Amino acid sequence: MTQTRTSATFSPPVMEARRWLEGVSFPAERPLINVSQAAPVDPPPLALRKAMADFAVQEDSAHLYGPVLGNDDLRTELAAQIGAHYAAQVEASQTAITSGCNQAFSAVISAITDEADEVILPTPWYFNHKMWLDMTGVRTVDLPTGDDLLPDPELARQRITGKTRAIALVTPNNPGGVEYPADLVRAFYDLARDNGIRLIVDETYRDFDSRSGPPHDLFQQPAWDETLIHLYSFSKSYRLTGHRVGAIATSRSLLAEVEKFLDTVAICPGQIGQFAALWGMQNLSQWLAGERDEILDRRAAIKDGMPALEAKGWRLLGLGAYFAYLEHPFDMPSDDLARRLVAEAGVLLLPGTMFMPDHDPAGRRQVRVAFANLDRAGLGQLFDRLQGLSF
Repeated sequence: MTQTRTSATFSPPVMEARRWLEGVSFPAERPLINVSQAAPVDPPPLALRKAMADFAVQEDSAHLYGPVLGNDDLRTELAAQIGAHYAAQVEASQTAITSGCNQAFSAVISAITDEADEVILPTPWYFNHKMWLDMTGVRTVDLPTGDDLLPDPELARQRITGKTRAIALVTPNNPGGVEYPADLVRAFYDLARDNGIRLIVDETYRDFDSRSGPPHDLFQQPAWDETLIHLYSFSKSYRLTGHRVGAIATSRSLLAEVEKFLDTVAICPGQIGQFAALWGMQNLSQWLAGERDEILDRRAAIKDGMPALEAKGWRLLGLGAYFAYLEHPFDMPSDDLARRLVAEAGVLLLPGTMFMPDHDPAGRRQVRVAFANLDRAGLGQLFDRLQGLSF
């Protein structure tokens, strides 16, 4: 079989990790603790599910094509809420709705790059971003981060070439969890603007940011939409992972190019998911605030539990939103450790090697814990099992 860009791309990490469970049994007294995937396992709140059911039954439009860039009412509400969240003015025509945030990233990369162009990704990177760049023939330029997992704009400046088309950031970060300071995000914006490239800021987890007020001032900048490409997801905020609803905010001219991609791949986002996202934004602000409080409490529980792990040689590198990013103390690569944890500790997590280029040895000492589905008691069990390891 002839090798293609897709066949040369690594397998989806979450799916690969799930295969490690095959043939392994977990006794009742030590059930599997699955911290491999950053997705809520609970369904949307009952009121939203009932509204979705009524919409599916009563509205013929629930089952028809809609506008390629998303329904006008959802785009209008999204623009208003972006404006409120970032203390800025955003128009509905500067937004688009996609079938999930991964599709949003894929669409904008397809719209701004050509074969052999370059995009800068800080490491550890979000693996689906890397996968799409590989499959489209775009060269990923890795931007190493230090122990604080924050990228350096000056180091990024040194990596910009005539082929660079964008820098892509994720904040709060996946996989690292860290919340990028506002002045750091602004420095990357200025860098991108001054070099005539795009700054992609994936803010899938923005609703679980621990800070109050706008997390950055990019939407307040003149002609922000000529540089900034903002990505968002409704999946985590309203538990709509199965309905695939994401969003883009950027210039109208770029969205005209994005529309070509979306029309070819999915024609339009699903109607029920769009309805759910709109209903959620209009009716679930108090519920979402409670979800954020719960995530922040789980984050605090990890901080509380870290001293016991640190005594065993572990280090916490990043923490926030859905993720804790750790350095392990064992004399083995993290991918080997992750496989052994399944059978020997009943824990499924992802190794840092899945978030790093092969030439960077840092990933061999790192692991990602996606903790959003563990309460304090579950986190306590996880920490107990990690403390008890003796490899």
